[in-house]
Amino acid sequence: MARPIATGTISFGLVAIPVKLFSTTESSARVQFNSIHESCGTRIRQQLYCPTHEVTVKRDELIKGYEFAKDQYVTFQPDEIKAMELAPTQSIEIKEFVPLDQVDPIFYEKAYYLGPDKGGNKPYALLTEAMKATGMAGLARYAARGKDYLVLLRPFEDGILMQQLRYTDEIRALDEVDLGEPGVDEAELALAVQLVEQIASDAFTPEEYRDGVRDQILAAIDQKVAGEDMTFAPKEEPKAQVIDLMAALKASLGESGETAPKKRTPAKKKAATATKKKPAKKTAAATSKRKPAKKAASTPAKKRASNKS
Repeated sequence: MARPIATGTISFGLVAIPVKLFSTTESSARVQFNSIHESCGTRIRQQLYCPTHEVTVKRDELIKGYEFAKDQYVTFQPDEIKAMELAPTQSIEIKEFVPLDQVDPIFYEKAYYLGPDKGGNKPYALLTEAMKATGMAGLARYAARGKDYLVLLRPFEDGILMQQLRYTDEIRALDEVDLGEPGVDEAELALAVQLVEQIASDAFTPEEYRDGVRDQILAAIDQKVAGEDMTFAPKEEPKAQVIDLMAALKASLGESGETAPKKRTPAKKKAATATKKKPAKKTAAATSKRKPAKKAASTPAKKRASNKS
């Protein structure tokens, strides 16, 4: 079972629901490299260095500074920073309920699972079902770690997800992006729609996709631990860009002058095709030379990654 990372209380009106917070991600899924001194194989240690005095600085000698102009800072003492921080109440105070489909995912940041704490099972279940029935989500303020978070409580499967949101001033406006001159040709649009429908699925199935780079790295780690030298297969050259949009659309549809009939590929069939690849371990190296292993036994990198918590 997952272990909670914090506790809190959902509150709105006179209702208070004790909850536990759980991470939605697996930190062990990341592949992390350390910097090693090549000549001796020792992991390096970084130090805090002051170029003015040319000395190494201890952490207790540091204060915070904000750069308001090039190489000009206003500084803050630790007690000044602490005075500006919000007192952690661990309260998730719902300010209003809003239609879930009105909250654009561009505002989404981190997400946490919420589970009922002792005595909160029934009100937790009621809130979950009420949001499902109404299509609403709770917009709330959450004070933790000295910060004031804007969060969205939304139903997820049989539970509640707390979605940390960005504030409006953290979102860059789309009008800052040059979108070119508008204008859509009807014939091109018809082909584009047909192409979309040809490769459309009826469901979102993220489990059908894997991080190919991560799989290749883990396979390479296992071979390195086993004492093998890696020789990677050459990468494919990028294909030439097709400038003629109509030609590109027709080529994508496999046309030869006539419009192909609309066709929807079933999700299961596409998934089976998408996963028909060589195992990452085989593609990671074209050839390998065997060396004596440094250790008698080792745990595969994939298994090590999944077992970390």
